[in-house]
Amino acid sequence: MKRLFSILAITLMVAFGTANATTIANTSTAVTTVATMTQDDAPAAELSFHQNLKKRFIEGGAGFMGIVLLCLILGLAIAIERIIFLNLSTTNTKKLSQSVEDALASGGIEAAKEVCRNTKGPIASIYYQGLDRTDEGIEAAEKAVVAYGGVQMGQLEKNVSWISLFIALAPMLGFMGTVIGMIQAFDKIEAAGDMQPSLVAGGIKVALLTTVFGLVVAIILQIFYNYIIAKIDSIVNDMEDASITLMDLLIRHKK
Repeated sequence: MKRLFSILAITLMVAFGTANATTIANTSTAVTTVATMTQDDAPAAELSFHQNLKKRFIEGGAGFMGIVLLCLILGLAIAIERIIFLNLSTTNTKKLSQSVEDALASGGIEAAKEVCRNTKGPIASIYYQGLDRTDEGIEAAEKAVVAYGGVQMGQLEKNVSWISLFIALAPMLGFMGTVIGMIQAFDKIEAAGDMQPSLVAGGIKVALLTTVFGLVVAIILQIFYNYIIAKIDSIVNDMEDASITLMDLLIRHKK
C-alpha cells in the first residue's frame, strides 16, 4: 500500500507540474499578446517552445493526445518510484560482507544477524535469511538464500512491466490517431466531391501530430526503462556475488 500511495503521489506531482506549466504558458501568452498590441508596428513575436508544444497538442485533438499524455504521466510516475526504490536498495556489498565476517568472528551468528537487521537493502535481507537457517545446516542456509533471493528479485522488478506497457501503448495510440485523421480527411473529400489540398491538409496534420507525440512519449519512457533494467541487473549481480560470499563465510565459521 505504501508503494501504491507513493506512485499516486508522484503521479499527482507530475500532473500538477504539467498543469502549472500550462498555466504559466497561458500567462506568458497573455502578457506577450498585450505587449504586442501596445506596439503599433512591432512584428509578432515567435512562439516559445512551451507555447508551440501547447499549440500542437491542441491541434492534435484532446482525445488521443490526452490519453497519450496520461501514458507519459503514469509511466514517469512509476519510473521515478522504481528509480528511488532501486537507489535505496543499493548496498555496499564489500562493506556489508566485511561487517558480517567481523561480527561472526567476534559475536557469532546473532551478532552477524544484528548487522543485517541494521542494514537496508535486499542483500542484507538475504544475508539475514541465510544466517537464520545456519543452525539447520549449510544446505538449508543455501536453500533459504536462493529462495529469498527470488523473492527480492520480484520486488526489484515490481511494476516495471507497466512501463513497458506504456512504451508499447503510446505509439499505438498515436498510430490510431493517424488512421482516424486520415479517415476524417477522406470523409471531407467525399463530402465535398472535390480533391482540394485544404481539405486533406487538416486531417493529415492531426494524423502526423498524434504519431509524433506518441513516439516522443515512447522514447522518453524507453530511456527510463533501460536505466531501470540496467540498475536491476546490477543489483541482481551483487546479490549473486553476495550469496556466494555468505556461503564461504558460513563454511569457514563452521570450521
